[in-house]
Amino acid sequence: MSPKRGPEDVTPGASRPVPGADHSGDSYLPQHGNGGYTTQFYDLELDYRVGPNRLAAHARIRATATQALSRFSLDLATLRVTRVLVDNKPARFAHRGHKLHITPARSIAQGATFTVEVRYGGNPRPISGEWGDIGWDELTEGSLVASQPVGAPSWFPCNDHPADKAGYRVTVTTDGPYTVLATGYLTERRRGGSTTTWVYDRPEPTSTYLMGVHIGRYEEREIATGLVPQKAAYPPRLRAPFLHDFGRHGEIMEQLQLLFGPYPFEDYTVVVTDDDLDDPIEAQGLSVFGANLVDGRRTHERLIVHELAHQWFGNSLTIADWRHIWLNEGFATYSEWLWSERSGGPSAELHARQWHTRLATLPQDLVLADPGVHRMFDERVYKRGALTLHALRQRLGDGRFFAMMLAWTADHRHGTVTTDQFTALATSYAQAPLTDLFDAWLFSPALP
Repeated sequence: MSPKRGPEDVTPGASRPVPGADHSGDSYLPQHGNGGYTTQFYDLELDYRVGPNRLAAHARIRATATQALSRFSLDLATLRVTRVLVDNKPARFAHRGHKLHITPARSIAQGATFTVEVRYGGNPRPISGEWGDIGWDELTEGSLVASQPVGAPSWFPCNDHPADKAGYRVTVTTDGPYTVLATGYLTERRRGGSTTTWVYDRPEPTSTYLMGVHIGRYEEREIATGLVPQKAAYPPRLRAPFLHDFGRHGEIMEQLQLLFGPYPFEDYTVVVTDDDLDDPIEAQGLSVFGANLVDGRRTHERLIVHELAHQWFGNSLTIADWRHIWLNEGFATYSEWLWSERSGGPSAELHARQWHTRLATLPQDLVLADPGVHRMFDERVYKRGALTLHALRQRLGDGRFFAMMLAWTADHRHGTVTTDQFTALATSYAQAPLTDLFDAWLFSPALP
C-alpha cells in the first residue's frame, strides 16, 4: 500500500486510473487493492495473545487470475511475513510499505484459479491516516477491528477494495477467559488447555473492510426472537442499560425488512465494548458499539437503526467504488428517519426539513455523487444523501418509492452497486424523467 493520496492528487470527477499489479484503479483510493486477479475465499488462522498483543497467523487465499500473472501483490501493513507459497510452491516476495509483492515460481495463466499462503505475525496495530487509526486496535481488555475504509491490511493480507468480495473462514485461538466474536457464523468452539479456539464461517460475498474480529470479556444473550436470530455480547456491568437501549431491536429488524426486503444474512450480532468509541463500527452481519453509546435512555437508538440498515446498504449491496459512498451512508441515515416516523417519533418530513435548514448554513461545495476522498465521511454525505431519498420519495409517491427500494435490494443482493445503477432503477419507476432531480441533488454542489 503506497502512501495515501493528498488533496492535490484527487479531484471530484477525475478519470479512473487503470488497474495495475499493485493498485486497484479505485477513483479515490487506487493504492488500496490490486489488479490482475479477483479473490474467491480467505481462510484465516489467527493465534492471538491479548496481554502482549501478539499475533501469529496463516492466511490461505484462493483467487482467479484475470490476466496472465508473472507477479502480483496483496495489501498487508506492518506485520512481518515469514513465508509465501503459491500453489504449494515457495514464492519470492518483498514486503515494502503496505504492499506484499509476490513472484510465483511459475507464471499463472489468465483464468486460472490459484492459492496463496502467507505466514505472518507480530504486534498488530491500526493504520494511521486520513480517518484516524483504522484497523486492528487494542482495548483495555481485548481487541477490536474497525476497518472502514483502509484497515483490513492491519490484520490480514488481502485485496483491499470494496468491490472484490469473497467468502471467509476465520479461526481465532486466544486466551481462555475471552470471548471471540467474528464476522460470520460460529461453527465450532473448542477448548485446549489455557486457550479456546473459535471458528467462524462467512459464506456470503464480503468486502475486506467488512470483516472483523472482536475479543473481550463479554456476556452473551439473545436480544430478539423471530426469523432472524439476533444476539449480543456486552460487558456484564452494562447488562441493564443495554437491555433497555436495545429492547426494540426485534421491532427495528421487522420494520427494516418490511421496507427493504428480507434480511440478507442468517443472523445478526451486536457487540458492545467495555471501552468508549467515537462511532459504531460496521461489519457484515455484526455491529459494534462503544460503552459510551449505551446509557439506558435509548439516546442513541438512531445509531442502532443506522448500523442495522447497513446490512442492506453497504454489506449486501456494496459500493463498486468509494465515490459512491452516499449509497451506503445516505440510505442508512434515511433508515433512521423512516424508523422514527414508524415508531411514533418525528416524521421523515420533519427530519428532512430540519436537516435541510442546517445544511443550508454550511458551505455549498460538496457534490454528493462524487464528494472527493477527503469528504467521504462528511456529515453532508449522510444527511444530503437522506434528503435526496426523501426528495425522490416525494416525486415518486410512497407506493412507487418503496417498491423501488425493494427492487434495489433484491436485484443487487450480495453484489456491487453504483450511482448510475440506482438512478436508472429509480427512473424506471417514475412517470416522468428524473434528470432535474438527480442533477440538483447528486451532481450539483448547491443545496436544492
